[in-house]
Amino acid sequence: MVASDLQELMLEKGLTLSLAESCTGGMISSSITDRPGSSAYFIGSAITYSNQSKISILGVRPETISEFGAVSSETSVEMALGASRIFDTDISASVTGIAGPDGGSVSKPIGTVWMTVTDGSRCISSVFHFDGNRDDIRTSSTNALIDMIIDFVKGVL
Repeated sequence: MVASDLQELMLEKGLTLSLAESCTGGMISSSITDRPGSSAYFIGSAITYSNQSKISILGVRPETISEFGAVSSETSVEMALGASRIFDTDISASVTGIAGPDGGSVSKPIGTVWMTVTDGSRCISSVFHFDGNRDDIRTSSTNALIDMIIDFVKGVL
């Protein structure tokens, strides 16, 4: 799916959307706002690249990052809930991962990306393992989160 499909669905359902982005650095927000009319549903995003910004802006608990890491289901969930709280939207989503070329480990190799979509009562998180270079991983993450939001809104997830 693409951002145009997301826009059509969000407008049809009358829903609003916010994001919390880390490894994509605003790429998802840019993909959405490239489309005229996106302001009718897309309220805003927080690009929280550092751990400190995840904590201070989104309210991710420092204990979550120290226990599970910035690239984890737990951090991704807290990021999405933080965006929901800040922007007061119907749907919020987050992405946090390791785009490389450095930063990977045996347990979390480069290309590991956690994503969460929430409506405040349901939170769905998924881990992805993307191949390729930094740009490939960021692009794959952008497309996967847009697909995940669409599936969530459609009730597939």
